[in-house]
Amino acid sequence: MDTKLEGIPGLLVDSSTTLYGVIGDPIRQSKSPVMMNRAFRETGVNGVYAAFHVTPDRLGDFWLGVRAMGVRGVNVTIPHKLDVMKHLDYVDEGARLIGAVNTVVNNGGMLTGYNTDGLGYVRSLKEEAIPELKGKRIAVIGAGGAARGILYALLGEEPELVTVLNRTEERARELAIVFANRGNIEALPTAGLAADEAIRNADLVVNTTSIGMYPYVDDLPVDVSLLRPDAVASDLIYNPLETAWLARARERGCRTHGGLGMFIYQGAYAFEYWTGLAAPAKAMRETVLQALLAPRPAEGANP
Repeated sequence: MDTKLEGIPGLLVDSSTTLYGVIGDPIRQSKSPVMMNRAFRETGVNGVYAAFHVTPDRLGDFWLGVRAMGVRGVNVTIPHKLDVMKHLDYVDEGARLIGAVNTVVNNGGMLTGYNTDGLGYVRSLKEEAIPELKGKRIAVIGAGGAARGILYALLGEEPELVTVLNRTEERARELAIVFANRGNIEALPTAGLAADEAIRNADLVVNTTSIGMYPYVDDLPVDVSLLRPDAVASDLIYNPLETAWLARARERGCRTHGGLGMFIYQGAYAFEYWTGLAAPAKAMRETVLQALLAPRPAEGANP
């Protein structure tokens, strides 16, 4: 007997259905389930993708469950991207250098970790805003987990210089040391004349922090007046689709690049790792856009 999964139109679950999912803490805001379930429908994969709220103290238990239930693939988001690695059998070389995993593939109980964030980001950036990164000067704001994958991928494009700007300079320096052998990289605190100059000289300025994310949509990660009008302003945030920072950068004359494309492509690469099929990226984008543009429930209303 087939069962129609509530809330996912057209998706049937039977005894042959393969399970996939995403874990995080929190996780309720994730748009990955609507995106990935659309990808399964488009490609005819008999799979279902769910969101699992996993707290840090239950992370080990979760991976035992993945092995026991034969969960084929898992996406990993905040705050588990670093700690997940100690629960895996193998970590891809790129993910190991990055120091973070966002995609896990289960092959018969053997768990392998990958990082598709940087790949997805650069693919989106080059398609939407700046086709050639070689020889460019880049300023990256933030030195958290999200920055690591972005830096790894950007340095692979042979820019002239990448400057990591972070409120705590020590964390920025740590990243500069980790990636020093991949290209020309320096670290600076976000406050100060040197940081201002780095932003003024940048062809591309990337916000990897959560500043400006819903519901704090009016917050800005950097002074927009420092941006050159011919520069590209990029933000990893995709909710809202255009952050206040990007809107002001656009008004200044900058080309802008939001985080939706990165979100789509990091998911597309994960889908391909799991299934061996080409991901239906256009349909995935369409579904996420619909979810993001849908009216929000009233305060206190049932979701």
